[in-house]
Amino acid sequence: MNHQTLAAHEAVDLHEIVNFKTLCLAKSKLMQGLVFDEDLKKLMQKDVEQSIQSLKELQVIYQRAPFKASVPQSRPIPTIN
Repeated sequence: MNHQTLAAHEAVDLHEIVNFKTLCLAKSKLMQGLVFDEDLKKLMQKDVEQSIQSLKELQVIYQRAPFKASVPQSRPIPTIN
């Protein structure tokens, strides 16, 4: 099987798509609590499920990015007391 890597600009574009899709997913999930119409809630739930599936598919493609960033093991310490 031929595993081609993404060009740098393709990886950046894919990263932007993943960020946008994640934001849309979070918004749909959060807005479900504010909606009273059952048909709209069902539609929003369907959007959430489809977004999760899309993100899983995009993660597979994202593995072909030509660069990798390490994930920090610790979180920054807040400076506010």
